Amino acid sequence: MIFIISSIILSLDQLSKFLIIKYFSPYESLPLIKGIFHLSLVHNRGAAFGILKNQVFVFIVTALIAIILIFLHLFKQRKKKFSLYSLSLGLIFAGASGNLIDRICFGYVIDFFDFRIWPVFNIADSSITIGAILLGWSVLITKKR
Repeated sequence: MIFIISSIILSLDQLSKFLIIKYFSPYESLPLIKGIFHLSLVHNRGAAFGILKNQVFVFIVTALIAIILIFLHLFKQRKKKFSLYSLSLGLIFAGASGNLIDRICFGYVIDFFDFRIWPVFNIADSSITIGAILLGWSVLITKKR
């Protein structure tokens, strides 16, 4: 089940990036809710919030290691029942895979959700963030038991 969820998220991420590249020029912006939410094509050459710009090799190696470790862990856990912990890893896996594909293909990550008060991001970034929050929550509730 986790691999199906991850595959759907990865597919949506890559489809959305394909469409934004097809219909937008770099740094072009379309206001959907003027001043609040825009679609803006940005080439992110760094990590979260654009830090560590132009460190493509480091990002690729780090993402590959994380993806392999998460995949092996999830593969071992595949016969166990669905859990918040495995869902969180699946979300991180999908997001890391989506951004890794961008870095390998383009040398940067395609970002496009622009809330104007926050750095521009994409579906993969959202998946990683939600996965990390759920992972933290899962660890906290497991420790309480």
